[in-house]
Amino acid sequence: MAQTPNIQWFPGHMAKTRRLIQEQVKMVDLVAELADARIPQSSRNPELPKWIGDKRRLLILNKSDAADPDLTARWLRYYRESGLPAIAVDARSGKGVNQFLPAVREILADVIARRQEKGMVGRPIRMMIVGIPNVGKSSFINRLAGGRRAKVEDRPGVTVDKQWISVAKDVDLMDTPGVLWPKFEDPSVGEKLAFTGAVKDQVLDVELLAMRLLGWLREEYPALLARYKLAPADLEGREEYELLELAGRRRGMLISGGEVDTLRAAAMILDEYRGGKLGRLSLEAPPRKGGEQP
Repeated sequence: MAQTPNIQWFPGHMAKTRRLIQEQVKMVDLVAELADARIPQSSRNPELPKWIGDKRRLLILNKSDAADPDLTARWLRYYRESGLPAIAVDARSGKGVNQFLPAVREILADVIARRQEKGMVGRPIRMMIVGIPNVGKSSFINRLAGGRRAKVEDRPGVTVDKQWISVAKDVDLMDTPGVLWPKFEDPSVGEKLAFTGAVKDQVLDVELLAMRLLGWLREEYPALLARYKLAPADLEGREEYELLELAGRRRGMLISGGEVDTLRAAAMILDEYRGGKLGRLSLEAPPRKGGEQP
């Protein structure tokens, strides 16, 4: 099986975001952490707890309509049993977004009650939303705010500075740019982030990444490779590069001399996975017992 080089992507603006979060977190009542429901653990910045200290948190698993629903339910149970409130949403369709504000009010019920007792009427709940690039923060905020209040693009690194957005009459939300961490200790984490588009394709070997995705699909969801006209017999005994070539050939992606345009085939496979055309797939499952705390 081909090995993916250890993927790293930490441009200068991410170091700036890290400082921004650490400086501004004292101004908020709660940190809303957005993760990708397809890779809930790999899409969570392991440095975040250090940055925000004991600030209260709500974990939001976005893009749940693209994830395996059974695995998403298991992840929610895992986080909640570990003491971290969590909900699943799909900002693109709006599904589950109406859970957010009630969950926030439940987490901050004692804070809200104390303010009411002190006569602090009208003081808004202030939250910070954080997450890795391309996890859907802007789309989620726009759903909450009822309009296009934040810039949305399907590529990492669009939000470039903090911005305050009112999402309810008594709730203000600080958006922050997506931020990764300087070193992925586990190469598979970088690979999963690359599959889902959290790392810019410009810093990747797209063909190698598509090969690895095909190899993973062969192991976990072989029936889905019928989309590329690959029968079970085609999957046996072939290297991942051969699978990429065969998928491109079956899709008619040929260049002069009858060779396969593997770069175009790779881009197609990654685009179709990221666009949900392969179905509802999750790339990781929670520990069944024990495991690290969130």
